[in-house]
Amino acid sequence: MFGLFTAHVFTDPDLGMLNLARGYWRGAIDLGEGLVPLALAGDRQAPDPAALAEARALRQRMAAWQAPLQTALFAHYRPYAEAVAAGAPLPDPDLPFPVITAPAAVAAHVSLAFVSIVPEADQWVTELGYATDWDTEHTVGARFAEGRLLELCGSVLKH
Repeated sequence: MFGLFTAHVFTDPDLGMLNLARGYWRGAIDLGEGLVPLALAGDRQAPDPAALAEARALRQRMAAWQAPLQTALFAHYRPYAEAVAAGAPLPDPDLPFPVITAPAAVAAHVSLAFVSIVPEADQWVTELGYATDWDTEHTVGARFAEGRLLELCGSVLKH
């Protein structure tokens, strides 16, 4: 009976300590921007081996994902910039609105907020959650599967 309330901890040689909480194995990962929260699918005993493999491969995959990610984030930014240029109120009046002229310049205006790796429709989906300078009220989610960008969601919640 008391096993239900026992802390579940899994230690991975690459990812470090992961704790089971709220249905996911939680830890942190550094993908070049410092540690960010990581959530992995699994059962009560351990993270799923496929989720662990995806997390371990992320550092190498991020380089290949940069171009489609920057393009998608720039496409997300453009309507905000057009609205501000047309006289719409600033999303955050206390901050200057960023001027971004090309996809490669997006990186200076976003920060990785979380990473989650979960099964969805018979594939593993890696979601990268980003805070942006142009939409401070939402976290933008870039969802990847099988090495390609599936979609960019304008407002996501961390798992």
